[in-house]
Amino acid sequence: MRTSIREIRTRGSKRKCGVSIAWATRALLLVTGESMLRWKKVKFGVVVFPGSNCDHDAQYSVSANLGEQAAMLWHRDTSIPADVDAVILPGGFSYGDYLRCGAIAKFSPIISAVKGFAARGGLVVGICNGFQILTECGLLPGALVRNQGLKFLCKPVQLRVETTNTPFTNACHKGQIVTFPIAHGEGCYTASAEVLAGLEAEDRVVFRYVANPNGSNNAIAGICNRERNVLGMMPHPERATDPLMGSTDGLTLFRSMVAAFASK
Repeated sequence: MRTSIREIRTRGSKRKCGVSIAWATRALLLVTGESMLRWKKVKFGVVVFPGSNCDHDAQYSVSANLGEQAAMLWHRDTSIPADVDAVILPGGFSYGDYLRCGAIAKFSPIISAVKGFAARGGLVVGICNGFQILTECGLLPGALVRNQGLKFLCKPVQLRVETTNTPFTNACHKGQIVTFPIAHGEGCYTASAEVLAGLEAEDRVVFRYVANPNGSNNAIAGICNRERNVLGMMPHPERATDPLMGSTDGLTLFRSMVAAFASK
């Protein structure tokens, strides 16, 4: 039975507990149009590398637009704070993309902590350069190489949600079309035929381009690991979380992550 705010406040006043109203107000969160009762806000940790340029975009998206908490994590950190629920590896040009996109970032001290966090079941999402880092460090298979047309692409693109069986898409419906911006020069996803077959068979292709902009194998825009708690994608959901940016479709991904915690 759903408990109303008025009932919670009344009970709080009967107990003469000054924190009851504040607790009740904070505990109620709007997720996909429904009020859900939960104990605390989800805290996202946004990793900052030298050369990151989407870290504050990600932080603003989950805090200002979603109403959750966010903390910036430095690349030299050797651990993930205990109160962090999910980690975001943001877009940008970590270490100037020297050698290869993400090739140097994978040696940052925090990556070992991210691997351990993921191994314990923590949610990790890598966006654009973050996806490149996830493939370089081995948390996801395949690689991101130069776009087929050899040009940097920066435009909104349509994606199709291929699976809702992930904590990143549980608030979507299969086949849903969303619009996220892309901004990359090395966003062409490539993998061996064996890896591609495995991704398809195991329902691990999370997002697929409606019109393939960069030549990615199987038009893949985002994939998850076998445990389904690590997502890598080239398009930018954090740039589609505010009406001023022309789309709020990106909120579906972050709301899905919040809903995953609310259901625990």
